[in-house]
Amino acid sequence: MNNLLHVSSSPHVRCKDTTQNLMLDVVIAMLPAAAFGVYRFGVYALVVILATVAACVASEYIWQKLMHKPITVGDCSAVVTGMILALNMPPEIPVWIPMLGGVFAIIVVKQLYGGLGQNFMNPALAARCFLLISFAGLMNDFSSASIGFDSLTGATPLASMRAGTGADLSALFLGLIPGTIGEVSTLALLIGGVYMMAKKVISPKIPLVYIGTFAVFVFLFGGFDISYTLNQVCAGGLVFGAFFMATDYVTSPITPNGQVVYGVILGLITGVFRLWGASPEGVSYAIILSNLFVPMIERFTLPKAFGKEGKRS
Repeated sequence: MNNLLHVSSSPHVRCKDTTQNLMLDVVIAMLPAAAFGVYRFGVYALVVILATVAACVASEYIWQKLMHKPITVGDCSAVVTGMILALNMPPEIPVWIPMLGGVFAIIVVKQLYGGLGQNFMNPALAARCFLLISFAGLMNDFSSASIGFDSLTGATPLASMRAGTGADLSALFLGLIPGTIGEVSTLALLIGGVYMMAKKVISPKIPLVYIGTFAVFVFLFGGFDISYTLNQVCAGGLVFGAFFMATDYVTSPITPNGQVVYGVILGLITGVFRLWGASPEGVSYAIILSNLFVPMIERFTLPKAFGKEGKRS
């Protein structure tokens, strides 16, 4: 009889997923983009990735040690932050710059707000914006990205489209273009995105609504040009941001309807930045701004409890 009743505190429904398992799946999903970036831009890109990850992990460990807090580097969240930040770097950036960004992401954006689960914006994106403001010239320099024994010169596809030059869709999809280490190959990013959706690490709702809203916006306000719209979708950090940054558990809505609203807001803000902003990009700033709307989105999209606020007969 005693075995029929078990009294315990909530939660009563549990799953086997852990933070470490989820973070490792995200790392695995980024490997195709990271591997292609190293293949495309050379070994120095790998140095940038490893150094940035090391800076993030070391920053978290040292801070928690000094503050006498539990050491949580084993959950691999700092590794994910480091990889996202590194893959958003130009391939020939001086390595100390992304390392500085890693320290900023972990200590200023993550730990000072209470650690994992308490930050109000994506740490990697906040660090990237910090670096864009602090080192604008170096962060936007893609004029001499080394590729093996050759070099790649010229503007990024987004800058070319802003100037009216156009872009090659096949090169954008495969990654044969200038850009940051991890954003150039749409194909590699889609492989990672499909992996995360198959593993149920992320829901397809946010990335698909985000990309779909952006595509409709660009088509309507960019001249009703399908080719231009597809080029805009594949260029820059849109696909990377949609799958790997906008879906961050901490800074995105948890309500189903809220995720749709969030994706629409992301698409609209990114479209405004892309078409009329001072910079031809804008994904990072769009995601950070949308992060600020998340508490309000969740407040107005929270499902009603069964039997609550029903209509009176």
